[in-house]
Amino acid sequence: MDEQIETLRKYMEESKKTVAITGAGISYLYGVGRLKQQTSRAEMTSKLSPRYVKKNPDEFYALMKDAFLDATFEKGPGPVHKQLVELEKKGLLQGIITQNMDCLHTAAGSTNVVEFQGSFADNVCVDCGKRYNDYTVWGHGEIPRCPECGGPLMPANFNRRASGHDSEFKDRMEAAADMLSDAELVIVIGTTGFLSEEYMYRMNPQARLVQINPSPTKFDQMATMNIHEDAEKVLGAILAEE
Repeated sequence: MDEQIETLRKYMEESKKTVAITGAGISYLYGVGRLKQQTSRAEMTSKLSPRYVKKNPDEFYALMKDAFLDATFEKGPGPVHKQLVELEKKGLLQGIITQNMDCLHTAAGSTNVVEFQGSFADNVCVDCGKRYNDYTVWGHGEIPRCPECGGPLMPANFNRRASGHDSEFKDRMEAAADMLSDAELVIVIGTTGFLSEEYMYRMNPQARLVQINPSPTKFDQMATMNIHEDAEKVLGAILAEE
């Protein structure tokens, strides 16, 4: 692995714009992702609807707490989240695209993050429809409520998916595509797929793509280099030499 580490470090030093793409693999250790494992698709769809939140706000909060919020507010960002922040501070990373909605990148201190599936930072009142952009409202031990009308809040992307009209998803995809269009180095961490997502088609064709994942994934065939090791170990080695 030492030779691969040296190669990745060289790539990062040469790159004028490096973007990381992250998935659930960097959040699973902190409890994120259990929602899909605990419920059927039909039940999950029902419980993520505005109607359910309005009638059962405490139950909805308990579901979110177990699936996402404990990871964000009790266990906090993991080592990889923090390492990515350090790489940004050193000028070796310019942006992050993530499929995760847990806000752990933001909580860790990353400043340029595209959460293309939405996040707990983008919320809507199920009663009056007012929007609130602040993930910390979920960290007070109970469901957040609208300061205007007192109605319960829910992540806006859940609301739009329930209605079948997630028009802002296209905007998030466009932001991700813009980030990749002039990247010189793309580092894929902790995800097994989403290779078909729209933004991948806009990736700079001259960009190097390095995958860091212990197991083979859909990215193996297109990667300039595959490092089949834990991301914490790889990024830690990069930072240790800085």
